[in-house]
Amino acid sequence: MTQPIPLPPRASEPDPIRAGLAIVACFAVLVFWRLGTPSKIMFDEVHYLPAARHLIALSSRLNPEHPLLGKELIALGMMTWGDNPFGWRFFNALYGVIGLYAAIRAFWWASLSARGTVLFALFMATNFIWFVLARIAILDMAMAASLALAFWQWALAARRGARVHLVLAGLFMGLSMGGKWTGVPLMVFPGLWYAWARWQASADVTGLRRGLAWLIGRQGGPVPGVCLAEAAVWLGIWPVLVYFATFIPAMFYQVNPLSPWHLVEWQQTMLKLQDSVVKPHRYMSHWYQWMFNARPIWFFYEKWDGAQRGVLMIGNPYSMWAGLPALLWCAADGVQALLRRGLALPGRWWPTGRDRLSALSGMAALLYVGALFFWAINGKPVQFYYHYQLAAVFLDAALALVLAQLWRRGLRWPTWASVALTLVGFVYFFPILAALPLPGVKSFRLFTWLPVWKS
Repeated sequence: MTQPIPLPPRASEPDPIRAGLAIVACFAVLVFWRLGTPSKIMFDEVHYLPAARHLIALSSRLNPEHPLLGKELIALGMMTWGDNPFGWRFFNALYGVIGLYAAIRAFWWASLSARGTVLFALFMATNFIWFVLARIAILDMAMAASLALAFWQWALAARRGARVHLVLAGLFMGLSMGGKWTGVPLMVFPGLWYAWARWQASADVTGLRRGLAWLIGRQGGPVPGVCLAEAAVWLGIWPVLVYFATFIPAMFYQVNPLSPWHLVEWQQTMLKLQDSVVKPHRYMSHWYQWMFNARPIWFFYEKWDGAQRGVLMIGNPYSMWAGLPALLWCAADGVQALLRRGLALPGRWWPTGRDRLSALSGMAALLYVGALFFWAINGKPVQFYYHYQLAAVFLDAALALVLAQLWRRGLRWPTWASVALTLVGFVYFFPILAALPLPGVKSFRLFTWLPVWKS
């Protein structure tokens, strides 16, 4: 029988929820301000708006290579606010705001670092990518915001030890898959963490008994009363069922309705359709280019709504570039923590003190790699910079963690400089993030600093 293991320690710093809410509120105001501008279809909205209209009419399949949740959100916006630019983008914008808040809360519950949490909130809100994707009617925000909600609940499950948070984590993992498959590689981490934590909880048992205690034992952490077998249901089977549920509207199409008995077979068809997109695109790029912010995309650039306007999908130059050395720091810090304490932490499964931030730093680096791994091995030749969305979040986390640790060591100027530079960058680029009026047709030269940004 395993011995009870204490839950993780409480925070020694006050919860920065007010600062987080203030940042989220500012982000929300900027996202919803002139959301319907430009009033013309941007970039891949050309695919997803007709697909949403077909969903509303339940007429026939359109854009069948992707899951339905993102298109369902677009359709819901049209049904609520009308088939107009504001209606197209409303629920993506709302979900983007919710996703930002969820990511901030996930960081807090994982780190218990007030300063790190506020820095992360600021970097994520101003990294450009999350902001621009919240203002366009495509599928990526449905995936990313759902995943942020899942990670929030995962962190709460670890911190509070309550079954309900595991259930909610699985729910949002399923919804994330229903937006896009991009976040699937990251969804293995909660299950792996739970398996490791249960192994730690059974440390006082040996032999075959430990294997049984590991699989069906209910005493000790991380969620008392929830064995590994049950956790596998909430973090494995339950998300798949939620994902399949997002296809229910397709079962009522007037033409070729989807049979519930062919859901698994349909996933294979979707994969084949995605792999069939091989025609080169002007803005196509590769994952290693995203790391260096080297291949942005003009979602929109023309004279419309009475002025020259543009929407550039690019990362904040400061946080995207400064985040790379921070990521290396975090990877090294995580390795050092592993060498210092090892994977086995007798009597507990939640790192404390210095080990907590070091372990989280290593996790941020690992999740960054996991977010890029999908694209590195993906045989799909047509990829775009906005697929860096998830990796950029963990890059922001790495930068925040490094600055928080430097601050604790008494080195504070890097934090102030980072805050100033990231805000200046956001303000400077804001006109071509939010489609504000530009001086003229050559205004793109003000923002495309590098030759590769102009092509």
